Amino acid sequence: MIKPSVYNEIGKLRTVLLHRPGRELENLTPNRLKDLLFDDIPYLKVAQSEHDAMASVLRSHDVEVLYVENLLSETLSQDKKIVKEFVNDVIKLNNITSEEFASKIREYLLSLSVDELVEKIISGVKSTEINMNYTSLASHVRREFPFLIKPMVNLYFQRDPVVTIGNGIAVNRMSTSVRRREALLMDYVYKYHHEFKDLNIPRYYNLEDPFFIEGGDVEILNSEVVAIGISQRTEPEAVELIARRILEFGDSFNTILAFEIPQSRAFMHLDTVFTMLDYDKFVIHAKLTGMVKLFALKLSGDGIAIIPEEDNLEEVLKRYLKLPAVKIVKCGGDDPVDQDREQWSDGSNTLCISPGTVITYSRNYVTNSLIRKAGVEVIEIPSSELSRGRGGPRCMGMPIVRDK
Repeated sequence: MIKPSVYNEIGKLRTVLLHRPGRELENLTPNRLKDLLFDDIPYLKVAQSEHDAMASVLRSHDVEVLYVENLLSETLSQDKKIVKEFVNDVIKLNNITSEEFASKIREYLLSLSVDELVEKIISGVKSTEINMNYTSLASHVRREFPFLIKPMVNLYFQRDPVVTIGNGIAVNRMSTSVRRREALLMDYVYKYHHEFKDLNIPRYYNLEDPFFIEGGDVEILNSEVVAIGISQRTEPEAVELIARRILEFGDSFNTILAFEIPQSRAFMHLDTVFTMLDYDKFVIHAKLTGMVKLFALKLSGDGIAIIPEEDNLEEVLKRYLKLPAVKIVKCGGDDPVDQDREQWSDGSNTLCISPGTVITYSRNYVTNSLIRKAGVEVIEIPSSELSRGRGGPRCMGMPIVRDK
């Protein structure tokens, strides 16, 4: 069995969750980029090669690499009842309300093998694949739609749908309906897969919760402090709700640091502007200083005390992480052109695989050089196509087990 355990951002990474980009990326078209949260269409063959390079780096450092698509197939293969339940939830989360549509799609999906079903749920179901008969008004109106189930083109960013917090997990209610379906995959894995189902894993957030939160906004700074971004994708109500659950559960966490960051695509998640490199080293968006408000959330009697922090980010980190000093590396350095270019390609988004060793995109050479000068080992991976999705190495890898 694999017991989730993540109490920091930098401890030796033992088990990580990935999704290898698949045919879903080839179902991107220019007129649907905005709807599917992309800015460009990656070339799948190269994107897969780049993703495989990252997986190879992880394995070479003795990290167990799990793929969400494989875990889901193993889960659904256990029982046909689980398959039927899953298909019904897929229909629900894809907002398929027409009885005719739902019936035809259900019949089609249940006719597939488990592996085919998982692939179709991820890559999308085209309207040409199912004979709808066109007996309802909805089927006539929507017959020109290319997809009855839209492709999960963002799925290779596995950090967002689910996050490990201590020995618990959060199955996130994501901010856009096109991504909300992604959390369903690991929701089923954690409920039914033989590696997880009997572990009584604490759940700090659920798909059914009312507020939006995404895993890119959650960073486990140490065994006492969790940082959560209030961002374009995570609501303050969600932060307060998950903070209460984490703090009341009785694990080692005693503080939630809420980072209020600008609500824009450039500051999409906390981990696109701020990640941890080592015990006392961080890389940040060069323009983050002065643009973030910090709040500390702590238990107080029967409720949560919310404490505005007036100090700057460095002082807050020193105090809560009990460090004599911290080193801040600015993405792109001091040149505004380098800052904007490398922030766009996720120079601030690094995946730490052990203290002082991080994976980065090779294209962010200015930031990578500064990180090395700070005494951190940088392992670069190619990223000409992966970076088109506006996410970096941390976005792609969801730790399940790290050393304390």
